[in-house]
Amino acid sequence: MNGKILMGGLVAFTVIFGAALFYFQVYAFYDRVEGLTSLTVQDREIAVQGYEGIDAETSGLKLRGCFTTDPAAYAGLSGVSKPTPLSPPFWFDCFDQEQLQQDIDAGLATVYLAAENEKDGIDRVVAVYPDGRAYQWRQLNEKYQD
Repeated sequence: MNGKILMGGLVAFTVIFGAALFYFQVYAFYDRVEGLTSLTVQDREIAVQGYEGIDAETSGLKLRGCFTTDPAAYAGLSGVSKPTPLSPPFWFDCFDQEQLQQDIDAGLATVYLAAENEKDGIDRVVAVYPDGRAYQWRQLNEKYQD
């Protein structure tokens, strides 16, 4: 009988610990960011509309953002050699990393360097479609890639 109680307690602990771990990895450390009206991209302040994003203090790589903007405002800005959007948590559905990467590779979206070394070894980049849809994220800079 004592073995059944011990195993039941161990299973209960494992389930509770697993659920807590899932919650902390997927939800707890993200903050929603809404209502931004402009972004700094290199030396320009560029107006944005409908900004919806997430970020976290626990990692510089957790930033993701979706918004609309005027593609002409990015004229003359430098690009990024290896744009690699990172996947967001499953509940942040405006940022489709796979589709975005495919569109970047196909030349359907142009990626600009927004801030080099915004955080140590991490650049912030913005991808803009000709229709004004735009996305931002942070990625490791070339110093740390490959």
